[in-house]
Parts: sequence; structure tokens; C-alpha cells
Amino acid sequence: MRPLRYSINITLDGCCDHRAGFADEELHRYTAEILGRADALLFGRVTYEMMEAAFRQPAGMDGPFARTIDAAKKYVVSSTLDRVDWNAELLRGDLGTAVQQLKREPGKGIYVGGVKLPLALAELGLIDEYEFLVHPRIAGHGPTLFAGLSKFVDLKLVGRQELASGAMALRYEPRR
Repeated sequence: MRPLRYSINITLDGCCDHRAGFADEELHRYTAEILGRADALLFGRVTYEMMEAAFRQPAGMDGPFARTIDAAKKYVVSSTLDRVDWNAELLRGDLGTAVQQLKREPGKGIYVGGVKLPLALAELGLIDEYEFLVHPRIAGHGPTLFAGLSKFVDLKLVGRQELASGAMALRYEPRR
């Protein structure tokens, strides 16, 4: 079974607005490497549209992260989109059933990003690894992660790496 991994950039005060962090070449290389541990990406509509606007080639940003995300197979969870392209496929029906089916397929793993979709996946207990790229910045505003989560998710630290910018990549697995 391939693992479902969640990765997101956050500030020290928990803000996960993509504009609050900072992205340098090292962060993009690091993120491209972690995406290389997966053979598919899972997005909600908002994250899919944001990533497509920023990274779809040939007009999007360039570099290892951009090339990795542009080439990746993508699954999009949306009740409002009629169709997707950019090497993507819509997931319909029950979220838990659809994601469990994706996890049962052979492969290296699936990465999920965003805010709302990971909340639903955490509620269902479907995330196998959480990675927080914590930026040394205090934003002073939201949004924050997992607002409204109905239960605790206890985690165990399984890896950490400091980047030259001072950002820390912290990897956790759920305690089961």
C-alpha cells in the first residue's frame, strides 16, 4: 500500500497562507526531492488551481520543483469542477473510499497539500505522514492548520532537517 503524505509550509505561529512563508532555491530543491518520493499528488480545487497557475509549463515558474510538479500525476477532489487537465483526474464519490483505493494502488506514495482537504483526510485517519516546513517567521494572521479537527491526532517525530534559511522540515507519523 502506498503512503499518503501531507506536506505544508507554515510559520512559527502556525500560519499556512502560502504568501507568508518564503521560498528560496534550497527550499524548492528540498520540496522537489520530497515530491520525488511520490508518484501522485492529491489536491483540492483551490490548491490545484493555485499550483496550476504558478507551475504549469511552459508559462509557469521554472526550476526543479516546477518541473517535478508539472510532470506529476494529479488527482483533484472537487464538487464544482467539471473537468481538469494538466495530467490530472477528478476524484468523485466518497472521499474516504476514493483515497483508500488510490492508496491500494502500487507505487511510491501520494502527496497531499492544502488546508481543507488535509483536514478531511486527517478526520478519516488516512494521512500516513505529516511534514511541516516551519519558516522562521511570525505572520500574525491565519489561516491555521486543522481548524475544526474533531479529535486529537497524536504524532511521533520520524525525521527533521534544518535548511540554510533557518526553516525546519519536521516529519511525523501518526501514533496508532
